[in-house]
Amino acid sequence: MDKKRCQWAEGSFEEYIRYHDEEWGVPVHDDKVHFEFLILEGAQAGLSWSTVLKKREGYRSAFADFDVNQVAEYPDTMVDELLQDSGIIRNRLKIAGAITNARKFLEVQKEFGSFDHYIWGFVNHKVIHGHWEAMSDVPATTPESDALSKDLKKRGFKFVGSTIMYAHMQATGLVNDHTKDCFRYQELLGT
Repeated sequence: MDKKRCQWAEGSFEEYIRYHDEEWGVPVHDDKVHFEFLILEGAQAGLSWSTVLKKREGYRSAFADFDVNQVAEYPDTMVDELLQDSGIIRNRLKIAGAITNARKFLEVQKEFGSFDHYIWGFVNHKVIHGHWEAMSDVPATTPESDALSKDLKKRGFKFVGSTIMYAHMQATGLVNDHTKDCFRYQELLGT
């Protein structure tokens, strides 16, 4: 019998289903993964997650396997070079924002010891478990994502609106927003 999944993953392409089953909502404590999702979620702004997911390997290649130190060293001329890369979403502001965010990410690491410690502070270092019957019940933002977004903007980050940051929180398991009928919901309750 097939497993019951969140509605957004039902009947989707294999990579999307695998993302739902193996990654989405799993608590992340690795700064490299946080940096990856900061880039990917920022790239998604105004687009579908499936569009970004299909270009994930292109982003991995274009952004030094999500090595924040290398990306922070990208010269401004790198934006023009990356605009020619069909493996990523070719948007000047998003590309420049990713490079800016790498530099700001390093500042947060220096101040807090890790980006992970910083971001988990917005949920008191504990997963927030939603209790949603349907995806239509899941909010687009929360007070926690509002606070995170406001703080990141104050620090000079780009493409970090509350909706984007809530998506980051969902992706990296700060919140468990699988619907209650999804097989992953119960699996992640113990996290």
